[in-house]
Amino acid sequence: MSLSLTEELWTAIEPVYAEILAHPFLAGLTDGTLPREAFRHFVVQDSHYLRDYARALAVCAAKAPGEEEVRAFADDAIGALAAEQGMHAEFLDAFGDTAEQAAAEPVLPTTRAYTSYLLATVYGGSFAEAVGAVLPCYWIYARVGERLLAEGSPDPLYAKWISTYGDEAFQSVVRRVLALTDRLGEEISPAERRRVVEHFVTTSRYEWMFWDAAWRRETWPV
Repeated sequence: MSLSLTEELWTAIEPVYAEILAHPFLAGLTDGTLPREAFRHFVVQDSHYLRDYARALAVCAAKAPGEEEVRAFADDAIGALAAEQGMHAEFLDAFGDTAEQAAAEPVLPTTRAYTSYLLATVYGGSFAEAVGAVLPCYWIYARVGERLLAEGSPDPLYAKWISTYGDEAFQSVVRRVLALTDRLGEEISPAERRRVVEHFVTTSRYEWMFWDAAWRRETWPV
């Protein structure tokens, strides 16, 4: 029996996901040793990222073939903006910063590269390709959140972040997108399926790079 599309996708990124779980940024979240400045870097860049991710989800909604998918991706786009405005504002407040101050900080190299690839793919590709490109941000965060939730964190700030992605409300959203992905996998051509896998693997790599950039407190080199 052939693999479902989601099975094929996850198999393709198993080495990437293993590197994500092993990254010191995530280990630092669960044992509470992550430097606050690294977490602040992540929050600021994630605020920039989520604004463009919301645009990508809105494009998915525009390209969706059915009303149910249009409504779901539009709702998710609104949810991404709400997370940026609400959850991140709470985290920034813990650092004595405001959302306005964070928005004024530069979009750094990894964030710029990730969002540029994401937007180019969703605008230029098919609906299935667009779903493949946005899927890692759903699925990897759900898997990481689930894993980290079981471990917890002694730091209340980090525990708050973990609970956001580990809770059932987010997990149910991800299950809905995965079910859609498998339906698409039954309809698309082999060539389109290969492109979906390629986009999924690429943006999964960007997920690792995003955490790594925060760990390194990446800046523009020149």
